Amino acid sequence: MSRRATVVGVGLIGGSIGLALREKGWHVSGVDLNPAHLDRALELEAIDATGWDSEAEITFIATPVSTVAPLVEEALEKSPLGVVTDAGSVKHPIVQQIKDKRFIGGHPMAGSEQEGVDGATATMFIDTNWVLTPTELTEDQEFAIIREVVTSFGAEVVTLSPERHDALVATVSHVPHLTAATLMGLASAQSEEHYAVLRLAAGGFRDMTRVAAGNPSIWPDICKENSEAITDVLDDLIEGLSHVRNEIAKEDKEALLKRLETARQARVSLPTGAPRSSELIEVRVPIPDRKGELAAIFALATDLDVNIYDLEIAHSSEGDKGVAVLIVETSLSERLQGGLMANGYRPTSQPLA
Repeated sequence: MSRRATVVGVGLIGGSIGLALREKGWHVSGVDLNPAHLDRALELEAIDATGWDSEAEITFIATPVSTVAPLVEEALEKSPLGVVTDAGSVKHPIVQQIKDKRFIGGHPMAGSEQEGVDGATATMFIDTNWVLTPTELTEDQEFAIIREVVTSFGAEVVTLSPERHDALVATVSHVPHLTAATLMGLASAQSEEHYAVLRLAAGGFRDMTRVAAGNPSIWPDICKENSEAITDVLDDLIEGLSHVRNEIAKEDKEALLKRLETARQARVSLPTGAPRSSELIEVRVPIPDRKGELAAIFALATDLDVNIYDLEIAHSSEGDKGVAVLIVETSLSERLQGGLMANGYRPTSQPLA
């Protein structure tokens, strides 16, 4: 029998979630304020049916961030036994409003310049990061279910607190988008006087401003909900650009070269895809039957910059305890085990079978 899910908001991200679920054999119901969106999602086979599914094992809320919290509340009511997560790029204001162990905030770090369900693809989340933001209410079972589903899409889970998520995405997502939009605005303004400017806007400029082609309607809400973090990063960016300006004006080649070399090194060091199986190891962690243990372990791994590529919960012979079996890079397993031991866990490791 098919597993059942509901997707609320069948646009680019919601439609991609629906397609990814259906590719894995799920029965997917769609909910959207616009009936035309639902009709199109049915045509494209992103969903199987319309309306809330009371038997949904998981519900994804993929709507603008200002609408997420009330829709989470409705989803918890409509699917009384299922877990609920969302796809919004701001987390703290939402989780503050929802006090239910069945809800865990989420954010797939994926997208495209296309809009609506017509741009949706089942492969949208392959080799992308999907952030989960558990809280003190989160229990292991709910966390494990949501993690298992999103990793089945090909995504890698990153676990952060809601507050830390919002601060980090301001740097890596929100401010870059605003910067790209501002640069594109400068080029567009200059094109009124210099016809050639947009013809010259190729290569690096196109790459840097690509995100400015995304759907603009979602950004006022994002900026409102994450205003403090975004303005802090903008202040840092403005200060950094001021330093660059001064280095250029003073012809300080040494300082400018050092800045560019540091940036280049940081860029080439960005993480890439998953390592080969021969580079992975199994770390086994006995965990007590206590709320939030899995979320705590994943958050610790994130703090230690150790990616967990797979997870299994195994039965333990030690009474009512379980064992979390984590798959990590061999070169980083010692770091993870040290962090776990410092936090009272007793991990062991062994090669992959």
